[in-house]
Amino acid sequence: MLFKTLASSLVLATGLIAGNALADSTHQASTHQVQQIRNATVKITYGDTTFLVDPMLAEQGAYPGFENTYRSELRNPLVGMPMPFEEMIDDVDAVIVTHTHLDHWDNAAQELLPKDIPLFAQNTADAELIRSQGFSDVRMLDGEAEFGGVKMHKTGGQHGSDTLYAVPELAEALGDVMGVVFEAPDQKTTYLVGDTIWRDEVEQALAQYNPEVIVLNAGAAEMTGFEGDPIIMGKEDTLRTHRAAPDATIIAVHMEAVNHMTLSREELSDYVQDVGIQDHVSIPADGEAIFF
Repeated sequence: MLFKTLASSLVLATGLIAGNALADSTHQASTHQVQQIRNATVKITYGDTTFLVDPMLAEQGAYPGFENTYRSELRNPLVGMPMPFEEMIDDVDAVIVTHTHLDHWDNAAQELLPKDIPLFAQNTADAELIRSQGFSDVRMLDGEAEFGGVKMHKTGGQHGSDTLYAVPELAEALGDVMGVVFEAPDQKTTYLVGDTIWRDEVEQALAQYNPEVIVLNAGAAEMTGFEGDPIIMGKEDTLRTHRAAPDATIIAVHMEAVNHMTLSREELSDYVQDVGIQDHVSIPADGEAIFF
């Protein structure tokens, strides 16, 4: 299937080529690629190992909008999957769940994924929850772990500002989150930042690991009553990330698929061009892959 690429998606002048399922044999042989599936769901292929991250696999409109968030009257997901499940899961070796919010680990993922697939969770609570859903090979990413020749490092963050976390009900709802740094011989170090705002933990991870590829959840999701105080990064954070890691390629995801995202691909594309960082930022369409 050929996936339509949004006009706003960017092809990097450094030689990164945005592809699709009909990519030529050179791209199919790539040992490092990041594929945007939908929302925060991405596939990261690293050498001989492919990880599926934060699977939200339901059909369009399967769930009510998130209460007390921007555009909660809309049903999630806002868009359909860009490929059949069987095609998407075919080469996946392990799953990473950065946290168990519905838009990162939904009912459809729990039903569709093989119950014996290796699955990495951020902490004991998430691991126990996922085991209770029938999964038999649940592992904790506590510090670092190795799988399929890939070393993974857990990184920190916070799913909203201190202002939001000062409200006990919001702090409980937003909960804990993690990011992941991937390292392997002869591969570009890749930092999946996760659902966090710009924090010291993010800045420290950038400095410590010096990633060459950064997957940034950039949809600037908002809670009702906290307008202008998003719970994940947005366009200004994309610029901030570039300034902290000027040689890295930023892949912006987690936009346009769930109701509380306030930043669109087109708006982010316009912004990165306005501030002159378009050669460092890729904004893939659903189904689109970036090859290295």
